[in-house]
Amino acid sequence: MPIILGIDPGSRITGFGVVNMTGRNVEYIASGCIRVKDGILSDRLNQIFDCIAEVVQQYKPDEAAIEQVFMSKNADSALKLGQARGAAMVAMAQHALIVAEYSARQIKQAVVGTGAADKSQVQHMVTSLLKLNATPQADAADGLAVAICHGHAMQSALYQAGAKKVTRGRLR
Repeated sequence: MPIILGIDPGSRITGFGVVNMTGRNVEYIASGCIRVKDGILSDRLNQIFDCIAEVVQQYKPDEAAIEQVFMSKNADSALKLGQARGAAMVAMAQHALIVAEYSARQIKQAVVGTGAADKSQVQHMVTSLLKLNATPQADAADGLAVAICHGHAMQSALYQAGAKKVTRGRLR
């Protein structure tokens, strides 16, 4: 039953989601958004680092995953996104988590069934899959979608490898 942390990085808002995988079933633990205060980039990156480190300490995930940077028409925006992503990855690595990476298309495919899904479709499916009473904010839903994607990918890989049972992320 691994606990999985999913991160949707952003230089202004970073979404996160924490789920527990039990076989093919996924259970909601927590989610939220890290809203970075205005200021110089290095201070914003430090805020992301500190907040992700706090989430890791609080929920003690066994696995972690993050959305890959997509190519944007605006190189400056893509660079800032990559830096925010790096700050989050270092925070997780500081806590000995190996971080899996998935493209936006892979995440949407795993959660919605199509890689071309929009944010509202991701929110709807995350709410449905996790049996939530309310729809999470878009960035938090994206963080949850990353965690769900990783859980499904991990289960699929274990299934293909012939694993009979998974305990805390280890084959038995």
